[in-house]
Amino acid sequence: MRHTRIVCTIGPNSLNDSTLLALYDAGLSVARLNGSHADLDWHRKAIKKIHDVLPDVPILLDIPGRKIRTTQLLHEPSFTVGDTLILTTDTSHDGTKKVPVNYGNLHADLSAGNSIMADDGTLRFTVIKIDGPDIHCRVETSGQLKSRKGINVPFVSLNTPQVTSRDEQMIAFACDNKVDFIGLSFVESAAHIIAFRNLINNSWPRIVAKVENQGGMDRVHEIVEAADAIMIDRGDLSVETSLYDVAIKQKQIIEAARRHGRPVIVATEMLHTMIQNPFPTKAEVTDISNAVLDGCAATMLSGETAIGSFPLEAVATMRKVIDAAESHLQSELERTNVSCGTSVPEAMSSVIPTLCRSLPITKIVAVTRSGYAARMIAVHRLRQPILAVSDDAAAARSFNLIAGTTGVFSDVSFSRSSADHIVHVLKMLWKRELISNSDEVLVTGISYPTPGSRMNTIQIYNIGDLANTLAWSDEDESSSSATP
Repeated sequence: MRHTRIVCTIGPNSLNDSTLLALYDAGLSVARLNGSHADLDWHRKAIKKIHDVLPDVPILLDIPGRKIRTTQLLHEPSFTVGDTLILTTDTSHDGTKKVPVNYGNLHADLSAGNSIMADDGTLRFTVIKIDGPDIHCRVETSGQLKSRKGINVPFVSLNTPQVTSRDEQMIAFACDNKVDFIGLSFVESAAHIIAFRNLINNSWPRIVAKVENQGGMDRVHEIVEAADAIMIDRGDLSVETSLYDVAIKQKQIIEAARRHGRPVIVATEMLHTMIQNPFPTKAEVTDISNAVLDGCAATMLSGETAIGSFPLEAVATMRKVIDAAESHLQSELERTNVSCGTSVPEAMSSVIPTLCRSLPITKIVAVTRSGYAARMIAVHRLRQPILAVSDDAAAARSFNLIAGTTGVFSDVSFSRSSADHIVHVLKMLWKRELISNSDEVLVTGISYPTPGSRMNTIQIYNIGDLANTLAWSDEDESSSSATP
């Protein structure tokens, strides 16, 4: 069972049936769309295409949020050190004389002497003066400033609104088009997440909080607790804080997320050279390995699969590196345990690894409406695959982001007055050949669930004995359950 998931950004080079299927076969687990690029019509078509071709795959839509970017430019200026570049909040310009940005108050928040960085810190400028909406900058690094590139102003407090009108439009779009996750940029507090939950006004899409600056680092524990998953955007994080300890921050964020049983996606430049080359650098291989050893739930590819020349090679390479790291990690994790807390479900999630290592357990079945049980087990990185079964189709699909977990939908609703649904779930899995007579299965979930209750039971079955005792038969009328 492969634990670590691969998030692939879908773009012009990968949005077709054959490439999507090939990416899935190579290791794609979650399809990501970057809402900062293209228009909503393109994203609507992309979502439909992914739903049609890969119906089991959850979709993550990154929304622009508080991210500052250059606008779409007709002219993308090149420059050398010492030149003057004018950024402007007047979006009528096209880049020929001035480069417009999408945050209308940037000129009001800056002053002479401030540093500005662009394109994940590869371009650096110093503010010389502010003249109305125009920000005159001295170029500190030679290069070219292209359309839709990120702009960072480290150590400057920006008065960007927590939720913009564009955010509201994107949230409505995400809900209408049934995406599974939204990615929120520059999350700095639990209140930021709550504001977006209020916009969503239901359980879906779930929220992936992107920790990208010092504000997010300062409140990482409250962010982790409030979010459904975390993304470490190392591009902005390294620019907004410090390049030299971004690896340490990555470890700190992953550790905080694991304490709360939240999946963590590590992102940015993991195989950046494979946008144009068929082979990775040794540093990139080491980077992926360390992310897995740190305990991430997923690694992410951006331009590599969206616009790169070698999208399949990039996914296949990442999968091989992950597999090698997991092989090493498994032997280490067999000797360790993650303390998850002292409540009944938390304590039970700590007992499960002991049972799985002491008994010949082959598979774990988590009967879970929300995914809590699967998340709390997954942090232990057990060798046994987890089948997370929900009677909510969207929830089941979303479980595919959780490390080592396959989401399965059951259209038999979970009972609140008995534990009969657990046996129904096992029979459904048996009929679909997701478990077999040779399996020794550990089942965990809720017996007699009440509102707010969580994992309170553990059962262990030899499936062959259970099938014989209950006289299961392939000829019985099977449940119409299906993976979403």
